[in-house]
Amino acid sequence: MGAIPDPRLILSEEELNAALELLMLAEAGLWSAADAALDTESARIGRSHYRTLFLLKRRPGLGVRELARLTALSKQAASRTLGELEQLGLVEKSAAGSDARRRPALLTALGATVEARISERLRSHMARAYRTGGLDSVAGARRILGALAGGRAAVGRSGPDS
Repeated sequence: MGAIPDPRLILSEEELNAALELLMLAEAGLWSAADAALDTESARIGRSHYRTLFLLKRRPGLGVRELARLTALSKQAASRTLGELEQLGLVEKSAAGSDARRRPALLTALGATVEARISERLRSHMARAYRTGGLDSVAGARRILGALAGGRAAVGRSGPDS
């Protein structure tokens, strides 16, 4: 993601608006697929719950503050979401630390199973989209999405993908 932008790339307002429109429509399509998967789960969880499960799979040990930053939820909403997932047995918080807001959260085996079922549908959706774009477009799409994510891409990451 450290590539230097090409100064020759000049986009008109209309091109940028078209990209924003497509991004919004793509988000709606992705969440429609997520909603369909969520509707099949016996644990009645919503989008914020799924996002939390997914992010905990990718970034084990996130706390409330990091989760709030990643998802744009308030700290209170992130805490509530983690608490609800904990009550459902999908997440457990580490016993380390007495302050619940700073205790890292991890998926339970059940949480990992639920996350995997929902994510499988979304990965299928993403795979179809990537195949449509072609092999050469995958890296470019990742760079664009990473740039849009900004600093969020590094939150809670410590490995080589940081």
